[in-house]
Amino acid sequence: MAGPAPMPAVALSTAPPKVTLLSSPAAPYDGAIAAARTCYSPRVIERREITEKQRDAIGPLTFEGGHHTVFQHAHFEFGLENISRQLVWSVLHSYPFYNSEQSSQRYVKLNEPRAFVPPITGEALDVYEQAVLKAWDSYARLSALLKDGAWAILKELRYVRATNSPARLKAVERESEKKAIETARYVIPIGAFTSMVHTVSGIVLHRLYRMLNAGDVPYEAAMVIGAMVDLVKEVDPMFFDKIGLDTFAREAMPELQFPNTRASGDAFAAEFDRRLQGRVSRLRDWSAGAERVVADAVRATFGITTVEMGDEEAIDRVMNPARNPYRVDMLDVAYHSPMMRTLNHANYVFEKKLSHTADSQDQRHRMVPASRPMMTLADTTQPDYITPRLIRQNPEALVVYEQAMAEAWTAKNKLLALGVPLEYALYVVPNAKALRLVESGSFIALQHKWTLRTCFNAQEEIYLASMDEISQVKEIHPQLGRYLGPPCVLRNKIVSPRCTEGTHFCGVPVWNSFPNAERRL
Repeated sequence: MAGPAPMPAVALSTAPPKVTLLSSPAAPYDGAIAAARTCYSPRVIERREITEKQRDAIGPLTFEGGHHTVFQHAHFEFGLENISRQLVWSVLHSYPFYNSEQSSQRYVKLNEPRAFVPPITGEALDVYEQAVLKAWDSYARLSALLKDGAWAILKELRYVRATNSPARLKAVERESEKKAIETARYVIPIGAFTSMVHTVSGIVLHRLYRMLNAGDVPYEAAMVIGAMVDLVKEVDPMFFDKIGLDTFAREAMPELQFPNTRASGDAFAAEFDRRLQGRVSRLRDWSAGAERVVADAVRATFGITTVEMGDEEAIDRVMNPARNPYRVDMLDVAYHSPMMRTLNHANYVFEKKLSHTADSQDQRHRMVPASRPMMTLADTTQPDYITPRLIRQNPEALVVYEQAMAEAWTAKNKLLALGVPLEYALYVVPNAKALRLVESGSFIALQHKWTLRTCFNAQEEIYLASMDEISQVKEIHPQLGRYLGPPCVLRNKIVSPRCTEGTHFCGVPVWNSFPNAERRL
């Protein structure tokens, strides 16, 4: 099945960030003033009623008084193109209050080398460009090498026979290609371009502007967030001219006052990995009395005593999908259910290790926040990366992969030796770069995440982390952990269809043997 050898990439394509304001309210500042006035009115105040005097007085008064919710009603929808995945991970998706739809490297083949290029020149620029081009060459080679391995597995999972129709065979072949590029993307630099639709509220845009120096990419963040602010000013100059604060200076950021040496990143990585004890995710802390607390919360919700309903019955009514249809509702209505809100009171903390590309998906679970590393402070001098299973199982691909990792770190360290700031040098680090983080969440958020991420179609690393997490939760809280698993397990014998993936069914009847079913891809 392997095709001809891929042609090497010949040129790096780059461009400045492109920011487009796709939609916004017509008069967001007047809308905020009208909302503020409504608080002290028996009726809803409309924007057309706002006077210049009110704009000058009420806006600054509410902003400086900390009454910021009035500036949250206005939402701005942006199209962002030619931005790096490092910017997205470090800044745009590092907090919960946004909505994004982003181009996927898992399913979109990366044919042309396209990446962010920082303001460097001379030998440093040549090293940078060659690092990106080499990574793209490795991506092309791995995409070809991994396709046969994916095909061999999918052929069994999809029960492919010689008598199958050409259309059927073609569909499985396309799926093999997707699995191959999904895995090959680990060698792509984090400076690679992405595009997205990104929506934030007015107050969040103010906060982004205030804190644009807080992440690992202040140069790129200033360009992108600055453009977002400028576009809103074109719609309504008052939204930033009459209220707001200047950007925190980079040198004034308290994060940069922490002690740091080049060697500390390697030492921290080794120390953290010892604590993981071979797991992807390790349960670090938890609500010791979680099951009793949740049961008490159930009884408080319904006004019943412990005599009328014991702990096990209370928890079963909430967690058992046969008794609680919200567990299998496609809209995820947990936060709107008085009964399921009782799960807010059990909390768990995990230490985990994921690649940059996996964590870029993991952080989209915004109700399960994490303390993620500042890569400019936790950089490792030695190659430090995650290797996907499909590559580990393919000796030829593994050689290509390990060479790509070595080349990436050599380029990054060479850039540093040439005097390039670490902020810029990190753009050539691959998606495979290992990140170590501390993540926590309430059980109401975690059970939703685990339902999605224990599906065999979930990203491999997040699946493995989720399996680690639910196994440890079950050990300490068996009643809460009894009904955890992917949609097909929760829906089995309750609602139809069991699998919610439609034509993307993994091919394995996981519901028969979860959590012991073997995931091969």
